Amino acid sequence: MSGRWTGKRALVTGASNGVGLEIARRLAEEGTRLILPVRSRLRGDAAARSILASVPDAEIDIRDLDLARPETVTALAMALRAEGEAVDRYVMNAGVVLLGDAERHLTEQGLELHFQANFLGHYALTQLLLPLLRRSRARIAVQLSLAASHGRLDDLQSERRYHPLRAYAASKRVLGIYAYALAQSSIAGIWGTNVQLCHPGVAPGTGIAADARKRASGATSRLVERLGSTPRQAAETALVALESDAVPGQYYVPSAVFELSGAPRERLAPKAFTNPREADRILETAENLVDAARCA
Repeated sequence: MSGRWTGKRALVTGASNGVGLEIARRLAEEGTRLILPVRSRLRGDAAARSILASVPDAEIDIRDLDLARPETVTALAMALRAEGEAVDRYVMNAGVVLLGDAERHLTEQGLELHFQANFLGHYALTQLLLPLLRRSRARIAVQLSLAASHGRLDDLQSERRYHPLRAYAASKRVLGIYAYALAQSSIAGIWGTNVQLCHPGVAPGTGIAADARKRASGATSRLVERLGSTPRQAAETALVALESDAVPGQYYVPSAVFELSGAPRERLAPKAFTNPREADRILETAENLVDAARCA
């Protein structure tokens, strides 16, 4: 490895395992110092040991974060702002999908869990970190999903009808809408941040893919198994997005059939993410919900 990011500092959510862990490992291999916010310190410590086993001189800072609990989001953001050290790279990677669970789960604030953890938690964290990210001229990669382009916006919190995959897709679509809007705001405001979108395709070795495969037909399951990537390969799109010098708001996806796997390629963000009127509605909703949580 060239160590092209030596001395830089990166914040990666959802790096306890799977694709997020491999993103963090690759950044460490390039000399990047890591901030890994985790729900479970046990899993965070295990992730740190895994990285150190392959990168013995890695610098890893484990922090507490549960994107479904707004108080931990605020605590992490305010601590990083108070410390004042640059955050040069930021990957919004964490996500939950409760496939096979027919129950609609709510957070303590009464919000649907996928919506809160996958979108609103990242939205709140990023908005609070913006002064630090802008000062650092940070490179930001927002991890989406193959399902994101198909998420529906008419029932964001699945109040009328719940299905876990629909809820997951909706949460990832609104995250994509926010990511694209953030990229456009960076351009318009000359912030110097570079916000890029990405998705990893399918990585059969991760928990999400395994759950999805259980519910697929035999032929579909075998196709995904054959065409999918390892977690390390699936990490590549986020890493290329972080390195990109393209105009903010591009989409980095796997290049093979159906974007399931393959080397990263760049394409325009899909229309599902780029409607400014939808963005205004989503961001107003998000800000109102975040304000309500802070006042609770």
